[in-house]
Amino acid sequence: MTKYVELDVRSEIGELEGVILHTPGSEVENMTPENAERALYSDILNLSVAQKEYKQLSESLGEITQTYQVKELLANILKDDKVKEIVIDKVCKIEPELAVKGNTYCIKDTLLDQTAEDLASLLIEGVVLTRDNLTKFLSKERYAMRPLHNFFFTRDASMSLGNEVLIGKMANAVRDRESLIMQAIFDYTSGFKAKTVNPIDNPNMDPNCMIEGGDVLIAREDILIIGNGTRTTTQGIDFILAQLLSQKEEKPRHILVQELPSHPESFIHLDMVFTLLDKDKCMVYEPLIIRPNKYQTVHITIQNGKVVNIKNENNLLQALKKLGMELKPIYCGGTKEPWNQEREQWHSGANFFAVGPGKVVGYARNIYTMEEMNKNGFDIIPADDVISHKINLADYDKYVITLEGSELPRGGGGARCMTMPIRRKSVNW
Repeated sequence: MTKYVELDVRSEIGELEGVILHTPGSEVENMTPENAERALYSDILNLSVAQKEYKQLSESLGEITQTYQVKELLANILKDDKVKEIVIDKVCKIEPELAVKGNTYCIKDTLLDQTAEDLASLLIEGVVLTRDNLTKFLSKERYAMRPLHNFFFTRDASMSLGNEVLIGKMANAVRDRESLIMQAIFDYTSGFKAKTVNPIDNPNMDPNCMIEGGDVLIAREDILIIGNGTRTTTQGIDFILAQLLSQKEEKPRHILVQELPSHPESFIHLDMVFTLLDKDKCMVYEPLIIRPNKYQTVHITIQNGKVVNIKNENNLLQALKKLGMELKPIYCGGTKEPWNQEREQWHSGANFFAVGPGKVVGYARNIYTMEEMNKNGFDIIPADDVISHKINLADYDKYVITLEGSELPRGGGGARCMTMPIRRKSVNW
């Protein structure tokens, strides 16, 4: 029987007590160079290698904390026929061609006939087009319902904020079903005891509202850091601001907004250039986060349900220092060669996931980044050594668990992208 933990996340680095993962499956296959771009990939992944690398992530985390798999959570709630019908209706609402009687691609009845386990698989892996008429036979589409190629990046479709879950308003429609599935999991898995907040449920939602979890970082219980770029818009940040204002807390709360470039694609989210490692350390892509440039850092202060101040800051670290968080930056790619910084940032070298203060997970391939981590007191521990019990993590004060990462980074993300934490212990600041 699955043991559930109640949702509660109030930092990026608190000791991890529960995390949702999704092992990549057949949904990342059957891709061509032409449709890879439509699926938001920059390259085609080798599934067998990606799964081997992902296993290092899931099994090493399994040694540390309670882990959950999206497909298993989804199948569990779909055993309730009422929930099953609600979920399918919502899928057909966002993908209406699936439900229209007489439509070439109508598959709603097919979905309703599935067992909970098979339906969970189809909702993630897609439904192959049955070529039983001329239109279907000549169609260039492989799927009647497309696979969720990006779902192993579980970070983006939902975000734990305190004891609530903010559902992502995805920038690309190919990912909308991910948000729908994550909301259903939290709405109908009573053990998580989580309230969901979804922008699309607001009738006054700005049509330009977009929010993805890679852009939303909880620095401290009173400080959110949010990236503003191609995946999270100013309107999306204003939606988050409105939710905080509605709480009318007496203590000041802060949103630090970091503007991001639209190119290259490796700057897709804030956590590709900045992540928190410890109470006093962070990982940065120095040319964007520290060096003076044209990308703004904006500080919004709210109190008692009102915006009391909004201003520009010199950079993100200086803004945090003013709020009592003085962080030593560790440079992605090292400190000496700009091309090493660029190369390793491209391969998610700044994208670390914390399992506790000073205890993180990242890619081994970013050797200059790992050298910098080691110089700053972090022991470098291969994931296989954790899984095989060759080492005992309790013997280390600060560490990086390293994943091989030859294939997974080609999907465009790192350890933080592939994890959706649902419970952390409080941090003794």
